[in-house]
Amino acid sequence: MAKKNSSGGAPNQRQLRVGELIRRRLSELLQRGEIHDPDLARMMITVGEVRCSPDLSVATAYVLPLGGNQKEEALLALRKSRHEIRREVAKVLNIKFAPEIRFEIDDTFDRMDATRALFAEEKVRRDLDQDEE
Repeated sequence: MAKKNSSGGAPNQRQLRVGELIRRRLSELLQRGEIHDPDLARMMITVGEVRCSPDLSVATAYVLPLGGNQKEEALLALRKSRHEIRREVAKVLNIKFAPEIRFEIDDTFDRMDATRALFAEEKVRRDLDQDEE
């Protein structure tokens, strides 16, 4: 199921395509250490998803440092280097204006863990078992 964008509807094909292009390029930049920031060079950061606004003016990259540690340090380093990152990402985009890139922590794994924990609760398991009968 597609995630909703800021206008309330599902993202269109162009938003998805541009978001994926940005995600791939951003992943390459971080993996290869192409951003000239010693703090970023020391970190392994995963880019889980990039969501674009309907007008493609803003792209939000959902990131997570390897192991889930140093989240705030990673956000700070990425935000500090956002202009260089935007310039590098713009080189692979075929659009008139490169979007502003914002960084947020990807909480997908935390939400999955919380869901697993919820399903593991005895009361919930009992309710689920009753529904199967």
